[in-house]
This record gives sequence, structure tokens and C-alpha cells, in this order.
Amino acid sequence: MNQERMYQVIRAPHISEKSTLLAEQANQHVFKVASDATKSEVKQAVEGIFNVKVDKVRILNDKGKSKRFSGRMGKRSDLRKAYVTLMADNDIDLAGTN
Repeated sequence: MNQERMYQVIRAPHISEKSTLLAEQANQHVFKVASDATKSEVKQAVEGIFNVKVDKVRILNDKGKSKRFSGRMGKRSDLRKAYVTLMADNDIDLAGTN
């Protein structure tokens, strides 16, 4: 997989309270991924970008909610997330601190 496709597959880290707890306790990290990304593509992209070994990948399609915006109905965009479990001795430092 080339560098360009890796950065298309992994859009951004998904930072939330749940994802922070998973990173600390279960060595799992959550990423927003492309809507056409497969598990094997996500695994290759994470291993290529962060230089870690991936144990397993779980993919979740999160449907956008229907909401009212200024009295009119609208819809939030759909989101595809990947829960990436790393091998025991690997870690990703998303904060960039030492």
C-alpha cells in the first residue's frame, strides 16, 4: 500500500472519553477511517504510519443523527470508526508528548 492511500484510509484519531480509557486500559486506539476502508487496509495503514504491530481491527459504521437546524430537518454525516488493538509491547503516542 502506498503512502497516499495510507493517509486516505486513516482520516484522524477519534478522541473521546471512551477512546482515551481504551487506550490506557486495553491498548486499543480509535481512528476515523474512510468509508470504503477494509480491515486489512486499516491494519496496513496503522502499521505503516505509526511503526507498530496490530493484533486485530474492528470496524464500526456510525449512522448520523437526524436533527433540526434552525427549524429545518437536517442530518449529521455518517462516520466509520476503526478500533485497533495493538500487540503487547507497542504503543501510539497521539499527544506527541515525551
